[in-house]
Amino acid sequence: MSKLYFALSRLRARILVFLTHNMALPLLRFIRRPQVFPYTAKQLGEFPSGTLGYDLIHFLDRRNLKLLPHYAKHDIKHILLEYDTTDEGEVCLQCFMLGNGHISFPVAATVLYGFITMPEYWKKFRKAYRRGKQSLPIKNWQWFYILKEPTTSLIHKINNDAKN
Repeated sequence: MSKLYFALSRLRARILVFLTHNMALPLLRFIRRPQVFPYTAKQLGEFPSGTLGYDLIHFLDRRNLKLLPHYAKHDIKHILLEYDTTDEGEVCLQCFMLGNGHISFPVAATVLYGFITMPEYWKKFRKAYRRGKQSLPIKNWQWFYILKEPTTSLIHKINNDAKN
């Protein structure tokens, strides 16, 4: 791969982070008045091993990310849907959500941005969208109430419904 490709990939990722963290997140917090996340990072670290809450804090730690109370629900989706926090993973997550029936401005904007700027991942985006269509709808899950559930059983539930 050329130096230009890598430079464009880094720029593309920075733009996506800027659009999501610096523009969409503050706007959504203002518009939606999201539910306050009920746990601190320390509390999550005290959850039993294998629970979603425990896995959430370790997921963030491994990526040198902080627990952002208004963004925790999104990070939970990264874990349960098994998409990383890369630009590719971010767009795959949003393609899944679009296919799963969650239509919102941030979802549509991220999917559109991904399709315009990341043609090398189109097949993965399409696969994520189809997976979302085949899965049990998760947009109305009570995200903060499932934190004490075993992560593997929640992933299994999503994946089994995607196969049926």
